[in-house]
Amino acid sequence: MNTNGKAVVALSGGVDSSVTALLLQQQGYEVIGLTGKMVKSSDSVVANAKRVADKLGIEHYVCDVTDEFSSKIIDYFINSYKSGKTPNPCIVCNQFIKWGVLFDYAINELKADVFATGHYADIRCVNGVYKLYPAKDEHKDQLYFLYRLGQKQLSKTIFPLYHYEKSEVKKIAEEFDLPPKDSKESQDICFIQKPMTAKKFLSEKLGENKGDFIDILTGKKWGVHNGCYQYTIGQRKGIGIAAPYPLYVIDIDPGKNIVYVGREEDNYKKNLKITNLNLTYPTEKKEFDAWVKIRYNMEHKKAHVRLFEDFADIDFYEPVNSVTNGQSGVIYDIEDKHLIGGGFVVRI
Repeated sequence: MNTNGKAVVALSGGVDSSVTALLLQQQGYEVIGLTGKMVKSSDSVVANAKRVADKLGIEHYVCDVTDEFSSKIIDYFINSYKSGKTPNPCIVCNQFIKWGVLFDYAINELKADVFATGHYADIRCVNGVYKLYPAKDEHKDQLYFLYRLGQKQLSKTIFPLYHYEKSEVKKIAEEFDLPPKDSKESQDICFIQKPMTAKKFLSEKLGENKGDFIDILTGKKWGVHNGCYQYTIGQRKGIGIAAPYPLYVIDIDPGKNIVYVGREEDNYKKNLKITNLNLTYPTEKKEFDAWVKIRYNMEHKKAHVRLFEDFADIDFYEPVNSVTNGQSGVIYDIEDKHLIGGGFVVRI
């Protein structure tokens, strides 16, 4: 007997979402699988999700979001690089697709009591306010990707994997023979499948556009590149310049099609701005110390934060490297590292 209500699971057919559906079923929910068809080549994802749903004996729906995904995610990805920024498409996909179209479909059309995904994060209701806390598995903690969610989404979302290690989730999947053996771990950029690379993808979309490599300090011309969109700030490998010391991409000027390079020590900054600010919950504090990350795979760094209406100024106590336009700056509470909010990085 289902006692906990109806849970719609964003089912990709991978390990995390499959185990999420299984755990909720074991907890007494009426579980329904919902798969978003993101690109026209998503047939294998849909088929794998359907096989998981069949194995669990649950209903399975497919939501065609190819148009929304193309305009909101793929176009954003291409246009960001074209304008000298380095995007993070997963964050924007979470905002517009997973907790946009799919969330709305789950709640409004399928009448779900809760929407569930295989993310590693912990949602807690504290004095009537929903907050995101780090998951047990610190190597899989995914708060960084969730900062654009708000109270509406968090109040209806559950993350059953928050108190599991990834290794434990894999064991559960093996024990119940989930998911299909040919399913793969999700990729960073789901719409660029191997052997295609991001660089080749962008070259096909944007074409060759020769420009100069210029030394950030001396103005010396180091060489010629085929398009500034092929580079990101902090990059060292793949620049293709013979120099007496390692060169790093320090800045990008898309208007002049210039890639500025320099030494590693030229790549550190203490200040930045984040725009399109989103707070996961309302806060009266407008100025405070916090932990901040400007990339998913970096350690939290202590900074002083000043919040304004739609942007924030971030001043790090120690310089950080590779401050990159278009990446996300994400703010965490100084005491317990729960998620406060974030925005898109602008170098100043």
